[in-house]
Amino acid sequence: MAAPIKFGVGQSVLRKEDDALIRGRGRYTDDHSPQPALHALMLRSPHAHAKFTINVAKARGMPGVSLILTAAEVGDLGDLPCLFNLETDPFTGPPYPILAKDEVRHVGDAVAFVVADSIDQARDAIEAIDVKWTPLPSVVGVVNAVKQGAPQVWPDKPGNVLFDVPVGDKKATDAAFAKAHAVAEVSIVNPRVITNFMETRAAVAEYDAKRDHLTLTIGSQGSHRLREILCGMVLKMPMEKMRVICPDVGGGFGTKLFPYREYALISVAAKKLRKTIKWTADRSDHFMGDAQGRDNVTTAKMALAEDGKFLGMDVDLMGDMGAYLSTFGPYIPHGGAGMLPGLYDIQAFHCRVRTVFTNTVPVDAYRGAGRPEAAYVIERLVDAAARKLGLTPDAIRRKNFIPPKAMPYKTATGKVYDSGDFTAHMKRAMEVANWKEFPKRAKAAKKAGLVRGIGLASYVEVCGTMGEETANVALDPNGDISILIGTQSSGQGHQTAYAQLVAEQFGVPPERVHVLQGDTDKIATGLGTGGSASIPTGGVSVERATRDLGAKLKEIAAEALETSAGDLEISNGLVRIAGTDRSISFADLAKRPGVDPSKLNASATFAQADGTYPNGTHLAEVEIDPATGIIKIVNYVIVDDFGVTLNPLLLAGQVHGGAMQGIGQALMEQAVYSATDGQLVTGTFMDYALPRASDGPSFHFETHNVPCTTNPLGVKGAGEAGAIGSCPAVVNAIIEGLWREYKIDHIDMPATAERVWIAIREAQKQHNL
Repeated sequence: MAAPIKFGVGQSVLRKEDDALIRGRGRYTDDHSPQPALHALMLRSPHAHAKFTINVAKARGMPGVSLILTAAEVGDLGDLPCLFNLETDPFTGPPYPILAKDEVRHVGDAVAFVVADSIDQARDAIEAIDVKWTPLPSVVGVVNAVKQGAPQVWPDKPGNVLFDVPVGDKKATDAAFAKAHAVAEVSIVNPRVITNFMETRAAVAEYDAKRDHLTLTIGSQGSHRLREILCGMVLKMPMEKMRVICPDVGGGFGTKLFPYREYALISVAAKKLRKTIKWTADRSDHFMGDAQGRDNVTTAKMALAEDGKFLGMDVDLMGDMGAYLSTFGPYIPHGGAGMLPGLYDIQAFHCRVRTVFTNTVPVDAYRGAGRPEAAYVIERLVDAAARKLGLTPDAIRRKNFIPPKAMPYKTATGKVYDSGDFTAHMKRAMEVANWKEFPKRAKAAKKAGLVRGIGLASYVEVCGTMGEETANVALDPNGDISILIGTQSSGQGHQTAYAQLVAEQFGVPPERVHVLQGDTDKIATGLGTGGSASIPTGGVSVERATRDLGAKLKEIAAEALETSAGDLEISNGLVRIAGTDRSISFADLAKRPGVDPSKLNASATFAQADGTYPNGTHLAEVEIDPATGIIKIVNYVIVDDFGVTLNPLLLAGQVHGGAMQGIGQALMEQAVYSATDGQLVTGTFMDYALPRASDGPSFHFETHNVPCTTNPLGVKGAGEAGAIGSCPAVVNAIIEGLWREYKIDHIDMPATAERVWIAIREAQKQHNL
């Protein structure tokens, strides 16, 4: 077997992008400050639901104010689109206007856009705008929204329901429950969360009057898709009249995929004023204006045979859409429902999916986009089933896991799992965590006045199906390699990962590979980054384009070295006659007279026809202080199947980060709206808790990979997986301890110290403990 390439696939290459970032040389949108530039701010609604009239005359006359846009000035613009529809039950969504007209529907709804010489002058103008508010009844939370007589968010959506559709086979599921020995049930809340990436959204619009051309610099997850939506659906202008540039992006997590109101408004303002406009969100803008995540209420039941086999699963799922439909909003609960059977052989499945309007910020994709919600439901339900039958969590899983010999396996919801050995990664996680010795640790903890709990969650997700991605790989004049691709890094390490794919074939070090993303003028097409698709899709394109370029370079080298291309090999940036010291460098190939320029670059396009299905087991061990309710994670083991590992360091970083986001949701994160007036109670970091390093464990992470059969590289997407397995593992561990000591079999996320303390006190009273 040939030795691995030093910087190639499977090697722990350090992130090449980090040197600039840790030295403060990263260039984010807010760092782009062309002068002179005007500054913009948004006026937002203080009410969850209200009629209003607006008068901006006074504000328009204030010093430094150049422009104020209200609904009256942008009536010719298209609404923000929702790109999801149901073939089985088409629906018509309400309008999502660029600025609200006459009525607002959530706190933070956009009312006016102010452009001034300075931020302070824009703030003064916003305060001077005269808005007359007439508050209307509002509703928050899907349970309240579907109640008889609840306030209506939209008059033409009775009961506040957008759609109410089935997934699966109700008749077969009812039959399975009719013959069940027992039924396990959970009713759970997956709380709303707020993304809170490090870099808030920002945009700079520069207008060239001579060409009637706009350049937008935006911290987004994809320049091409953003341009297509803005130009084609909102601004109604030719795409060639707009260039979108995405510089460094400080976190995305799905929330930066969408075309927000400010992007259209800053474009309109720049054209009207023929000047450069800059807008940067502060954290309050982010809390009240950016799409939020999760927010499902679910009841799930499992029909059980006497021996513990799963006979059928029935689910009622309500997903909160907020006040408007964000870009992919309705897809999240509906798509997530397709993953509810998890890793289990469940022949009969049915889910009722309802998407519900409330007077809150719209909800859309957030790291995992429906798959974390699904994994949380099934893994909580499986533990409940184990308790129902007196089985251990691992035993009931072993009994019901889909076996490797059943692959490819088509689930009851139509997903086709191509590969995996689910028992193996669960078994390995239990070995690493020393599961067998847990009772001893629990006994020792009890002597110290603490409660130990242990729990696991085995998850699966579908990802990597964003569509076509094209990569162009070119030989530079100095012999370096450039990659142009339409994906967009927001911290994942694309520069390094793509460089490794080139190194695998050319043997060049990462510093000689240059990746360009996020510029619609230099890159013809692109999907952006989302759904863990960049390596499963973009990586294949890079690998194939590199291979094609290598073949072309061998043709040029064969002429230069007077030999056959079949006698040549490429390594260390040289093309060499195999078995000899005769070679020609990449730089000399690039400079060779008379070379057809088309021979110096190659393109490849790939689309993942079937999803990749990463899977794995998360195992958490927690320590609970019953006197305070405080929870500490004392051990955390992850064993994942990602098919093939491209870079172990990058992979570990993705998994650690995702797991910490899940831990944050499990223990502390929750967006809370007041039930009385719809105010966002957790509207700042004073009230919204994010996990710190001290809240997380020292992770043990390893892989038990089974190559993907539907992906040419064998890889399975990895960017969202950590956030999928973590929530149920942590909550199952908490409940295991609480059940053993206090017969508490339920607690909702976030399992804050207060919630745990109250649950223990109530259980002590109920059971006389």
